Amino acid sequence: MDTPATLAAIIFDSADPAKLAAFYAELTGWAPGYQDDDFSSLGEGPIKLGFQRVDGYQSPGWPDPAKHAHLDLSVPDLAKGVERAIELGASKPEFQPGDTWVVLTDPEGHPFCLTS
Repeated sequence: MDTPATLAAIIFDSADPAKLAAFYAELTGWAPGYQDDDFSSLGEGPIKLGFQRVDGYQSPGWPDPAKHAHLDLSVPDLAKGVERAIELGASKPEFQPGDTWVVLTDPEGHPFCLTS
């Protein structure tokens, strides 16, 4: 390959792509993009987030060795960022493996981390 591949999007399986995209739009401030009944996207930059409908979707859970990937999001104030994410519909699992970040799960159970 003459030209290396570049990352264009990160896509999450979802039971309700529009609802999950709305959660992440509020959390990140990223603008909504393309949307249809089975797919929603966010972002206008070089990397976008996408959410695709999967019938019978089941979340990976936390902690769970079946978890394959997660987002790390940076916030200016960790405590306020966690509070805001929970207000938007995130959950904070009891198990927290570190002290410089907080593991949360989005409304469909995908884990993500907030750090400052």
